[in-house]
Amino acid sequence: MSEETKNAAAPAAPAGNAGPGPGGDRRGPGGNNNRRGPGGPGGPRGPRRDNRNDAPASEYNDKVVHINRCSKVVKGGRRFNFAALVVAGDGKGRVGVGYGKAKEVPDAIRKGTDRAHRALVHVNLRNNTIPHEVIGRADGGVVMLRPASPGTGLIAGGGVRAVLEVVGLKDVLSKSMGSNNPQAIVKATLDGLAQLRTLEQIKSLRA
Repeated sequence: MSEETKNAAAPAAPAGNAGPGPGGDRRGPGGNNNRRGPGGPGGPRGPRRDNRNDAPASEYNDKVVHINRCSKVVKGGRRFNFAALVVAGDGKGRVGVGYGKAKEVPDAIRKGTDRAHRALVHVNLRNNTIPHEVIGRADGGVVMLRPASPGTGLIAGGGVRAVLEVVGLKDVLSKSMGSNNPQAIVKATLDGLAQLRTLEQIKSLRA
């Protein structure tokens, strides 16, 4: 029997089931296991899963000023508690401060944020700066705030800068002259902002 007759008599191997020999497909009986989508090799991808949160964004700008960790030694080891100081504002003259405590950092931040949203107060502004110079005092903190010309920016740091940013100010000069405690600085800044009066308010008081 010639070789041509032998090759014609041999059964043809099914497509996609090539054995593991040289040059064969070793991916099993599935052939080309393309998992990109229903279109097969080179076809369109399947629908993508969208895991993004569609919840509406908050109208407030929240900033974490300081996170304090407190440890307690017990029989089994140490237990940690966290406290978060958060300031919140709408960027249009409203600002609030909140202090939250919890056993986990995210819970402490959430509590502080909720309390800051409930404690919002209105502040008198003049465009992107403050109407006049003021000195705020709270506990051991003393903060001086001065109006600045447009383009100056916020010359402040730490808790003072966080409060001024969330309230919507852009051109202010500041100086911290008291305690470095974050709570004292934030409260002193809020005390100074609460003393601000517009020109119309001052005229009405003098009348």
